[in-house]
Amino acid sequence: MTPAAPAETLRAALAGLLAGLPPKQAAQAVERLIANYRGRTPTDAPVLRDRSDVAAYAAYRMPATFEAVRSALAAFAEAVPEGWEPSSHVDVGGGTGAATWAVSATWESARPVTVLDWAEPALALGRELAAANPLLSEVLWQRSRIGAALSIPSADLVTVSYVLGELTAADRGSVVAEAARAGQAVVIVEPGTPEGYARVLQARDQLIAAGLRIAAPCPHDAGCPIVPGQDWCHFSARVSRSSLHRQVKGGSLPYEDEKFSYVAATQGEVSPVQARVVRKPQIRKGQVLLDLCTREPGLTRDTVTKRHGPLYRAARDAEWGDGWSRTD
Repeated sequence: MTPAAPAETLRAALAGLLAGLPPKQAAQAVERLIANYRGRTPTDAPVLRDRSDVAAYAAYRMPATFEAVRSALAAFAEAVPEGWEPSSHVDVGGGTGAATWAVSATWESARPVTVLDWAEPALALGRELAAANPLLSEVLWQRSRIGAALSIPSADLVTVSYVLGELTAADRGSVVAEAARAGQAVVIVEPGTPEGYARVLQARDQLIAAGLRIAAPCPHDAGCPIVPGQDWCHFSARVSRSSLHRQVKGGSLPYEDEKFSYVAATQGEVSPVQARVVRKPQIRKGQVLLDLCTREPGLTRDTVTKRHGPLYRAARDAEWGDGWSRTD
């Protein structure tokens, strides 16, 4: 598969899910599920109840989850030694397998994968979708309650994406602790909201306390320089919108931007970026303003002008979430 192939294959597979489902029914299912997910979800009561629920929600949410996790993995891959790739992967709360697809898009080889989730209909659909991707031929879809009693098999990579918000505070702590124990590397992704960022920040502290080194997005293992309540760390991934997206959300744009927060950490060697672009760059006449998180002094703004030559051109090409290094 080419780098873009997993995304294209996933979109085609998801489109096939809706072939027999009336558009109005799919939209109503998505709206109901979104409302449920905004409330508290008990860890022993899956929201995705049957195939219709899972098909509608997967078609609506999997592309966004895929792109967010793939963006986080790309930043992680830049920080670990060249040539490193996971020989095994566990996806905690993986549902229909969006993070599993993202891992296959980042490191294009087959590997043993275990997807753990409480919802059997989600696992069944994930297995069905994975049949379209030859890199996902070694996936075990395993029903497991995601909570304090969770046992995660040891793996080179453990992903936990869009899961912590569904758990109680106690269960969140237990799941992150277990991920840190089981994984050589751990990548956690949450919605790019103040609440999602707060959960990621707590997980980051736990991973550091467990002895893992931060690979991304932070350029350091020190405390986050953002003042709680004033701002939050999040990034954006562009997602192609399906007809179902447009029907549920309205509008006609062919894309939307998925906001997400994440942390990636590893027990192995890591070389974090010198700085990370933490806001959309502001391009003005003859200059680019970059808001950065740096090792020192923390949050800062770098103004790059035309007189900086190649650095100015690099700044004009920089995107929100990119690493940044200034050598002048």
